Amino acid sequence: MLSDRDLQRLLNYQANHSILSVYLNTDPIEGNADFYKLRLRSLLKETDLSEDVEAILRFIDHKHDWVGRSVAIFSCVPENFFESFSLAVPLRDRVRISNRPSVKPLADVLDSFGGYGVVLVDKQGGRIFIFHLGELQEQEGVVGESVRRLKRGGGSQVAGRRGGEKQIGNIDEVTERNMRDVVEVAAHFFAENHVRRVLIGGTDDNVALFRNLLPKSYQSLVIGTFPISMTASHNEVLEKAMEIGREAEYHREALMANAIVTGAAKGRGAVVDLEKTISAVREGRVQILLFKDGYQAPGDRCKECGYISFQPIEICPFCGGEPERIPDVVEIAVRQVMQSGGEVEVLQKDMSIPGFDKIGALLRY
Repeated sequence: MLSDRDLQRLLNYQANHSILSVYLNTDPIEGNADFYKLRLRSLLKETDLSEDVEAILRFIDHKHDWVGRSVAIFSCVPENFFESFSLAVPLRDRVRISNRPSVKPLADVLDSFGGYGVVLVDKQGGRIFIFHLGELQEQEGVVGESVRRLKRGGGSQVAGRRGGEKQIGNIDEVTERNMRDVVEVAAHFFAENHVRRVLIGGTDDNVALFRNLLPKSYQSLVIGTFPISMTASHNEVLEKAMEIGREAEYHREALMANAIVTGAAKGRGAVVDLEKTISAVREGRVQILLFKDGYQAPGDRCKECGYISFQPIEICPFCGGEPERIPDVVEIAVRQVMQSGGEVEVLQKDMSIPGFDKIGALLRY
């Protein structure tokens, strides 16, 4: 399963030969393995890297497990480099050739579907899930004291998870103790699994109590709540989490695009259009790079220092080196922003934000 570490390794890898990067949609809803094998051969038929084409076709024919909805493959036979990642979320077909792996689609999928923490809570305990790229990664359960309404003037001695201690107080006190246990386990579980987003399921009262007890660092990660049974299946929880996650991501991207438009209009903290964005990338000023899904733009890159320009250049203005034409300067911008510690966000194709055309950025300074 693709991880942030995998993406970082791909970001840092540079070959002395060309790397063939292939993304293939393998969603079983649209076709079977034979159908996708034929489509892959069609995608690669005009590719000059015959050894890499052969390696990828051999992998698809004999080693790919066909359990996901898409696959990313990177091959450079002369340098004995071959990586593949099956993904549970669909990606568009694409083929790229460069001396570095094409990581733009992986950055997008990790941003959109990576590190979801989901907690289902009731008065007695909780179920905790980690979903990563549309797959269940880990799960945990917490069961506390039984919650029983006490008779007026009486007491109850129900044995709980704490080794048979007496249940003292009322139903609200027992519920809060149980909820605190769930919060403690969830916070630890989230930290271990590097959760980026949190969703909470249950009744309104239980969700509100759990959320209020969460550490502030995790409260800020909560992107949605929803009613659901504690006995819901993994697939039901995943489906709901992805639905809410997509809605939250859509809303967040719209807010970000509007913030970029506003900042650029005021000349403060943001830029729009390719020229200004590439300039900010070169200067290392980009905190968040935002571009529309599928956006590409040709440009030039210096062979010596990596200087990039969206316009043709005869000589590198930075080091005097020789430039080369590249098919997608946005891909290089994504890499440079991520390597400098910035973030990359992808705006969905169907989103229309007045003033935001195809690319822009929020700046560090």
